[in-house]
Amino acid sequence: MRLALPVCLAFLMTACGNSYQSFSTDIVQRHNHWSTPKPRSGELTEQELEMARIAWKYFENNYQESTGLVNAVNNYPSVTWWDASSYLAGMVSALEFGIIEKEEFDRRFIRFIATLNTIDLFMGELPNKAYNTQNAAKVDYANQPGEIGYSALDLGRLLIWLHIIKHRFPQYANAIDSAVLRWNFCNVVDKNGTMFGALLEPGKPVQYLQEGRLGYEEYAAKGFELWGFNTKQALMPEPYATINMYGYDVPYDTRDPRKLKAHSYVVTESYVLDGIELGWDLTADRSSHDAHYSHSWVAEFALQIYRVQEKRYHETGIITARTEHQLAGAPYFVYDTIYTDGFAWNTISEVGDFLPQYSAVAIKGAMGMWVLWDTEYTDLLFEHVSHVYDREKGFYEGVFENGTGLINTFTSNNNGILLEILLYKKQGKLLQYQATTAPSIWTKALQSPFGHEGKCLPRVTDAN
Repeated sequence: MRLALPVCLAFLMTACGNSYQSFSTDIVQRHNHWSTPKPRSGELTEQELEMARIAWKYFENNYQESTGLVNAVNNYPSVTWWDASSYLAGMVSALEFGIIEKEEFDRRFIRFIATLNTIDLFMGELPNKAYNTQNAAKVDYANQPGEIGYSALDLGRLLIWLHIIKHRFPQYANAIDSAVLRWNFCNVVDKNGTMFGALLEPGKPVQYLQEGRLGYEEYAAKGFELWGFNTKQALMPEPYATINMYGYDVPYDTRDPRKLKAHSYVVTESYVLDGIELGWDLTADRSSHDAHYSHSWVAEFALQIYRVQEKRYHETGIITARTEHQLAGAPYFVYDTIYTDGFAWNTISEVGDFLPQYSAVAIKGAMGMWVLWDTEYTDLLFEHVSHVYDREKGFYEGVFENGTGLINTFTSNNNGILLEILLYKKQGKLLQYQATTAPSIWTKALQSPFGHEGKCLPRVTDAN
C-alpha cells in the first residue's frame, strides 16, 4: 500500500486541450518575469577533464574487442541500443578531449559499425532489444539466446548518434548508411508518424505496440526524422496535461497506464539529451549552437522540469536530480520520477512497484542540469556528485536521497552521458553539420524506387 498521497487533485490540474500553444504562450509570458539561466560553456577545467578521464575508464574496462560493443552494466556482457548509443557519445567525447587518439577511435568505431552491419535482426526487421556483447548474438533481458522484439525509443537514440557521427566523421557515412539500409521500417513508424515497438513473448505472436511517452517519445522521434521519416504524430506533445508543483506547471503524459500497460514518467534524462545533442531545436534547423531554441515547447518543458527540482530543494532541503537509474540488486532498475501514476516524487519499478528507498540524485541528471542551467543550485549539484566515482571503474550511478550511500553500480549510460554533457560545455549542441558536395548512399537509396523494396524507406530527397 502506498503511503504517499496523490497530488493530482482536480483543482491542481491544467488540461492541455487541443493544442500546446496556449500553454506555451502562458509559459513564455511568465518567463518574461524570470531570469532564464543560460547554459555553461567554455573549455573544461582540470577537474572536469579529470572527471571525463574517469568516466572513460568504464569503457576501457567493459569493451569487447570481438564485437566492438560495450557492456551496458559493469562486467555483464549484454547491451541495449540505448546503452550502445551512450557508448558512441562517450567515444566521440573522449576523442574530442584528447583522452583517446584518433587511431583508437577509428579502431573502436570500425569494429562497432562492422557488427551493426552483420548482426542478426529481429525477425529480419530491426535490431533486437538486446545483444550479447561477446558474440553479438540476440538475447533476452536475462542474456539468454533468443529474440524478444525491438524498442523504437532505443533505435531512435541510436539513429541520432549514427547521424551525429556520420556528419562529424563523413568518412564513415557509407558504413553507417549501409547498416541502416539493412533495416525494415514498415512496422516501426506508420503513415501517421506514430512509433511502434515490437514485443515477442513465449507462445504468442509478435505484437507491435505504440511506444513512447512525453519527453522520450519526441526525443526518439527526432532520431527517425533526421533520417527522413515522418514522425509527425510522435512529435506532438498531446495528449498531455500539467500539474502545479511548488508553483511550476509540470507537463506529463495523460495516457492511462492501466489501459495501455505503459507508465508515463516525468524524469530529467530525455530533456537533457534533447538539449545537449539537438540543442532543443527542430531537426530541420541546421544552425549551430545558440540560445534560440526552434523546438520551443520542448525547451520550455525542460525548464519546468529543472525549476521544480530546484524548488523542491529550496522547500525541503532535499537535493534533487530525478531520472531513471540502475541498481546494484533487484529490481535492478527504477524510474525515479518527478511525477508518475498520479503521485509526485514517485519512484517505481518497471512493473509499477512503489520503491521510495531507491530515490536518488542521479549523476547524469545532476550533471545534465548543471551544464544546461548555470545557477547556484546546479553549482550545488556539481559539488554533490563530482567526486562520486571509483577511479578504476568510472562514475557510480548516483547517491541515494535517504542518506544510505551510493548506488553501487557502474553503467555505460551514466558514464557515456556524463562524457557528452562535458563535451556540450566545450562545444555546445553536439549535432554539427559540415558542407557536403555528394549525396550519401542513404539519400541515393531514398531517391531510387529500386533496390530496397518492401522496407518502407521514406521517399524524400533531402534526408542525408
